Amino acid sequence: MKKKKIIIISVIAVALLAICAHFFLKASPADSFQLSTAKLSTSKISTTVTATGTVNPIISVEVGTQVSGIISKLYVDYNSVVKKGQILAELDKTTLQAALRSKELELKSAKTEYEYQKKNFGRAKDLHGKNLISDTDYETAKYTYEKAEATYKKNMSDLVTVRTNLSYATIYSPIDGVVLSRAVEEGQTVAASFSTPTLFTIAKDLTKMRVIAKVDEADIGSVKQGQRVTFTVDAFPNDVFDGQVTQVRLEATTTSNVVTYQVVVNAPNPDLKLKPGLTANITIFTLEKNGVSVLPNKALNFKPDTEAMIHNGFTVSENAQINKNLGKDEKVVWQQDGKTIRNKRIKTGETDGINTEILSGVTNSDEIITEMKTISMGEAPQTKSGETSPFMPKRPGSDNSKGPKK
Repeated sequence: MKKKKIIIISVIAVALLAICAHFFLKASPADSFQLSTAKLSTSKISTTVTATGTVNPIISVEVGTQVSGIISKLYVDYNSVVKKGQILAELDKTTLQAALRSKELELKSAKTEYEYQKKNFGRAKDLHGKNLISDTDYETAKYTYEKAEATYKKNMSDLVTVRTNLSYATIYSPIDGVVLSRAVEEGQTVAASFSTPTLFTIAKDLTKMRVIAKVDEADIGSVKQGQRVTFTVDAFPNDVFDGQVTQVRLEATTTSNVVTYQVVVNAPNPDLKLKPGLTANITIFTLEKNGVSVLPNKALNFKPDTEAMIHNGFTVSENAQINKNLGKDEKVVWQQDGKTIRNKRIKTGETDGINTEILSGVTNSDEIITEMKTISMGEAPQTKSGETSPFMPKRPGSDNSKGPKK
């Protein structure tokens, strides 16, 4: 009986050991690795900044009036093509012409008085020199003459002002261009008492437009004058327009705690598709390099699992000096040569976030490791077709987890 007990205990112990071994071995199978590598390739590196802005003419002039009055005639309308010096409108001149005639009469009267007092002062001066009149009479004659002279000169100046105001009643175009807006109608009264009212807005040349874009403060540091720009407008969604950064303005604008800066982009418009006021979605190319040698950024971030790789038969040849005193633009990459991997120091240039320009340290034949994938032995590959939802109904007989039916 005792012997039978010992046999049973021994069988149970062996079974337990076998079960433990099975689970431990299944949970920690020997792992193998698959290395992904890349060689130097020639590519283009570019980085961009996006923003929105408004299309405007490069030069637009607001035409106003410096005198008050009633608009008597309009000679142009919206979209009219005008030349410099062309008459755009006229104000009623009745009041201004009457003021001119009044000033002309006042000037004539002042001139007559001035000429009389001038002669009278000349006679008084001669008589005073011969002591034939008193000092008081002489000073009175001089005072009257100088007063008449001042009045005459003032009337001359007033006449110039009235004539100028009369000329302002005719509104001329200051530039060649196109009338974008007209703010008045015939018969309307305009008042220039406090500020110059705007009558017309004229764009100089609609074949040369510009976009005033608002660039976020986080991106403005990389935007420079001369950079290439492309943009689209909703009016022509299939067209891509080209431009160039011509100015980065220093004044900041804060709206809802968002700080932006204005960037001016020239926008050639030879076919006149772009219209003032359109919203432009712009892309500024802050970095563009063509035909440079690059490696994927994954290669620069790769760090090998030395212990695991040695366990799987790789030789890791690591030069500790390479990892020391790395410069600002220096990185360490790992090269694969059969079953041997070794570290290399390289010098890098620009990056677009996906690839990085390589300046030195790597040849075209070097296999640079970008990734190490772990593959567990006995692990079935996961494929998309093998994935099923536990909530989806199954075909009869497809669920074998419960064993055969009895």
